[in-house]
Amino acid sequence: MEPLTDASNTQLLIAALLGIATVVVLIVWAKFHPFLALVLGAAVMGGSAGVAPGDIVTSFTSGFGGTVGSVGLLIALGAMVGKILADSGGSNAIVDTIINKVGRKGLPWAMALVAAILGLPLFFEVGVVLLVPVVILVAKTTNLPVMRVGIPALAGLSVLHGLVPPHPGPLVAIGNLDADLGMTLLLGLAVAIPTLIICGPLLAVLIERWVPTQVNEVALARLGATGGSTTDTKGEASFSAPVAAGVVRRPSFGAAVFCILLPVIMMLVRAIAEITIDDKESTLLKTLVFIGEPAVALLAAVLVSMFFLGFRTGMNRTQVESSLGSALPGIASILLIVAAGGGFKQMLVNAGVGNVIGDWAEGAGISTILLGWLVAVGVRLATGSATVATITASGIVAGVATDLDSPELALLVLAIGCGSVFFSHVNDAGFWLVKEYFGLTIGQTLKSWSLMETAISVVGLVIILLLNLVV
Repeated sequence: MEPLTDASNTQLLIAALLGIATVVVLIVWAKFHPFLALVLGAAVMGGSAGVAPGDIVTSFTSGFGGTVGSVGLLIALGAMVGKILADSGGSNAIVDTIINKVGRKGLPWAMALVAAILGLPLFFEVGVVLLVPVVILVAKTTNLPVMRVGIPALAGLSVLHGLVPPHPGPLVAIGNLDADLGMTLLLGLAVAIPTLIICGPLLAVLIERWVPTQVNEVALARLGATGGSTTDTKGEASFSAPVAAGVVRRPSFGAAVFCILLPVIMMLVRAIAEITIDDKESTLLKTLVFIGEPAVALLAAVLVSMFFLGFRTGMNRTQVESSLGSALPGIASILLIVAAGGGFKQMLVNAGVGNVIGDWAEGAGISTILLGWLVAVGVRLATGSATVATITASGIVAGVATDLDSPELALLVLAIGCGSVFFSHVNDAGFWLVKEYFGLTIGQTLKSWSLMETAISVVGLVIILLLNLVV
């Protein structure tokens, strides 16, 4: 569409910077909620670019509504799967089974695997709350440094959160850039696995030397507040978190993992079918494309979870409904932030800022993938929010992405995701969450958590650039 203003390129760039600066100042200094900050930032940007007030409102609301329609449904369904997984004790089953199957040397790898599995349906903060008691328990019972098992767990959660749908960040970037979800999922897993190995168990060996802490009283106090542990008759550790009313038997490891992986499998099958089946009018292809639609795949996961994690564990219909419904209030804030980010992005696009950035990047010879990463890094460092960084960066580089093919678009989404986790520091809620739960000082948190996040961002980008040479 034609830009809503005839402002010069210089004015548009100044307007974009003012809009982003407004968001940063309101979040960091004025302590506004990111939802309000994004609304006001879009208004400042539109006004500075010379867009008519009525067009500002129309652009923002169209972006807001479009984002809710494309992403909000998926976030809600994913949250439901994660909630009933936790309420039924399914997360406990996954943790216990994997931890008790490996020896002491394999614990860091086991923690990375547990976090990666649980990280698929759970938001980062929920995953931290669930996994911290496990990390503390494992470190205490094996007398291992906290960082040796803590870093792999945190890396597993962070890598999945930043790179793999159906997490909000990747989904928003996919929508903003009109990327193919199946292709992004395939390439996201290809990037996530080596990134997790390098920045999880391997990096943990170095970090434990710089932060050689054992389980302390603060961490033990947190353990008592969030969960507990027992030792069964065989002497194996067993993590016990509260379960929902009505649960009389814990779901099996297989059932819990199946419910988590089902939507990923369905979306991967679709992606593979689209690549391998030449007849685009084939009934088989159309069927696989339908069942691989993210909304269909996640709805299927919810329905399967209701049976395996709900009814089969002893919950009645009312209790299953209560568990699923209780997932929704907790994501209201996330939905509003993501939707407001969609409105902010639409204001960028409609004002013509994206075209200006695209023309500048093309003239400067900067790789689109690198540009997306750099923009996300800048917003992340300023605001502390990975979600805001992903939303803003994908909106800014949208104008550059129109001529990219499907694999390049997917890699751009992943590059933005990597940039969005760069160097978490004191303006990031995740920084304080990790610091308090592990009982660390600010310096120790910077040398462990912040370093790990930066490593994930850089290693992920390097792998993406290498993939871009061959796909």
